[in-house]
Amino acid sequence: MTTTTADFLATVPLFNGLDRAELQRFGELTREKFYPKGSVILFENDPGDSLFVVRQGRVKVVLIGEDGREVILGVLGVSEHFGELALIDDRPRSAHVIAMEDSHLLVLRREDFRRRVESSPAVAWSLLTELSRRLRRADEKIGGLVLLDVPGRIARLLLDLSEESGSNTIEKALTHQTIAQMIGASRETVSRAMKEFQDANWVSVERRRITLADRPALEQRAQARL
Repeated sequence: MTTTTADFLATVPLFNGLDRAELQRFGELTREKFYPKGSVILFENDPGDSLFVVRQGRVKVVLIGEDGREVILGVLGVSEHFGELALIDDRPRSAHVIAMEDSHLLVLRREDFRRRVESSPAVAWSLLTELSRRLRRADEKIGGLVLLDVPGRIARLLLDLSEESGSNTIEKALTHQTIAQMIGASRETVSRAMKEFQDANWVSVERRRITLADRPALEQRAQARL
């Protein structure tokens, strides 16, 4: 089990720069937990004492308003992780995390992670690199919400998800409702824009898998229109 876990951790951005011995040590420290579809993995303001890595399934990171409206900050799949801020600042969780489908997660306790960081600068550097990447992505998202109309935000989201997957096909099955909650729009507006994208042959959709057929057109549409 430990060897298998170490192999898996090598696919996780936070750990993939580590050598085999270090991956083995982390593998020995993690434990696996199962969460059925729809279950809450973390509540906002819960104590932040662990890092989570998605080994199987998908989860969403959300904020829920007083009126019950849900804003999706991110959808995370296999090899993606959450909770890393708690490893540094000891602050409560900043959002809810909910299983979108049956999910298996690896859990690493803050105390165990910190001990490894103190003994291995490579681990600390990997964490800094990953946090920097996420901060840049957050800055881009904020800029898009401010400067882009809804079709532009959708184009930007599709390009970002394609970049994350490393191909023109987005494997994360996203409903129009999920996209709407990710970009701050209504489902109806997203549906209209996606139909326009399909009619223009910019994207193709099959079983909720989205393929970018005309990346240059989407890139142009994702530019701010001032």
